[in-house]
Amino acid sequence: MPRRYQDIYPSLPLLNSDELEHVSAAGLMSLRYFQAAPDRMPENVYTEHHVLLNLQSRPHRVQNTRDGKLHDFVFHKNEIVVTPAGMRSGWRWFDKSDVIVVTLDPVKVERFAHTELSMLLDPQQFQDTPLFKDADLCTAGVILRDALENDDITSGVMYEAMSRVLLVKLLQRYGKRRHEAVALSARFTSSHYNRVLRFIRERLDQTIVLDELAREVGMSPSHFSRVFKETVGTTPMQYVLAYRVEQAIKMMDDTARPLGSIALDCGFADQSHFSRSFKQVTGQSPRVYRAARVA
Repeated sequence: MPRRYQDIYPSLPLLNSDELEHVSAAGLMSLRYFQAAPDRMPENVYTEHHVLLNLQSRPHRVQNTRDGKLHDFVFHKNEIVVTPAGMRSGWRWFDKSDVIVVTLDPVKVERFAHTELSMLLDPQQFQDTPLFKDADLCTAGVILRDALENDDITSGVMYEAMSRVLLVKLLQRYGKRRHEAVALSARFTSSHYNRVLRFIRERLDQTIVLDELAREVGMSPSHFSRVFKETVGTTPMQYVLAYRVEQAIKMMDDTARPLGSIALDCGFADQSHFSRSFKQVTGQSPRVYRAARVA
């Protein structure tokens, strides 16, 4: 049965982003900072992607088993290992570790890639990358770690900003995109997706119907609905609703902005329609959600 990485690690983290409150990025990724004596982790299959950033300045021997294949190597500072969700992985390290472990929920990563980067990810999402060096990505991880360590009024703000920076860098460099089709009319490609997303963004405060979206990409409504759901995993109109709610959440960070105004700016008929839709997507009313974030 798939497990979570943090449930297997043989020591408690020195820092843990799960302790942050009311930070939306904390729901997108988790960061843990470990320093542990030489030890091992048994092979397990994990529900999340995990990204291990090595901060140990002293090169040291590490063994990583991935789907039955043993990798025995010397781990250098700023080297990274990405293990996709669903891969059987085990570890052994022969010197004191000094690592940041970032765990990512595949569903939330896919959503972030869609809405923030206009990327259509392959179902695997990340390449099988047993070892590579990326000082820039490690620096972003260290800034995130330091934000947790400072534990002051700016920590949440810094973590919010840098977590998105780290994820953008990770996806742009190592995300596994879907292959484009030769005949664009035969399926839904990233070009189609970008046109749909641009249409929704430009008309966020207006009524959007299925026929308009289909016409934007030159498809019949029935064909568009089918290939959109096959590719993105949700119906076009469910996607529009989720996108409206996501933008509303961003606007709600401005506590002086009335919910009624946000409702209209995001294309809802009125505040009552906004509240029903918001609760349908998030499980909470806008008022309760906003109160929890600013508490």
